[in-house]
Amino acid sequence: MKWGAWGAQFSTAEYESMIMNCVEAGVNSFDHADIYGHYTTEEEFGKAIAGHTALRKNIHLITKCGIRMVTANRPDHKIRSYDTSAQHIIQSAERSLRNLHTDYINILLIHRPDPLMEPDEIAGAFTKLKEQGKVLDFGVSNFSVSQTELIASRFPIMCNQIEVSVIKMEPLTDGTLDQCIIKGMIPMSWSPLGGGKIHGDESDERSRKILAVADILAEKYSARSDQILLAWLWKHPSGIIPVLGTTRIERVKSALAAKKIELTRDEWFLLWRASAGHEVA
Repeated sequence: MKWGAWGAQFSTAEYESMIMNCVEAGVNSFDHADIYGHYTTEEEFGKAIAGHTALRKNIHLITKCGIRMVTANRPDHKIRSYDTSAQHIIQSAERSLRNLHTDYINILLIHRPDPLMEPDEIAGAFTKLKEQGKVLDFGVSNFSVSQTELIASRFPIMCNQIEVSVIKMEPLTDGTLDQCIIKGMIPMSWSPLGGGKIHGDESDERSRKILAVADILAEKYSARSDQILLAWLWKHPSGIIPVLGTTRIERVKSALAAKKIELTRDEWFLLWRASAGHEVA
């Protein structure tokens, strides 16, 4: 999301360099959405990989659809809204295929739950795209337990991309991560470090308490505090996969190194207490 117009504004060469560096470091999944960069980032990324035909089989492309954003690139959109009609899903997927210069998408997600979504229609679109080999697997993003169950009752759902971090702990208790374990779905965490809230707001007492604990643990493990917060996510038995928003390869490598950190239960609950503001009951 932050590589293009909504962030670093990478050139094609910079996209290419970042992609290759990520793959070399061991990261091969790239998370997109059709709306990123006001509908421009997919195409920019696609131009960067277009000349690397051998690369495609070694990377996983994830993208999302279902939000209609009002922007100059979509003059027919009159109001920001959701659209999970079969026509919109299929057209969005096919446009993403062209933008990304690929014959297939590894995972297609419905970006936000649509109050007007019809599960049978969504399942029909998913079935058609899968039968045509255009999309291999499907998921949802920002869906509640009941909303995910609604779609999963008609079509297999591989993952739910949600906001979860030490500062956004509701998915630990509202059934979202429980559902992922029960159904074998992959939980992906966007904003796994709290969107900069923990490190970026020194006036917030909750953030200060979290960071104070993370700093102590970072010293113990010879790590950075952000690595400790990622290790906290990885400790959860649902197998949370963080979606990194960084534009720097050094931060990608740092996140990978955090997988080696094995927090104890007591350490995990020290961070939980710092965030919740109280002991467990």
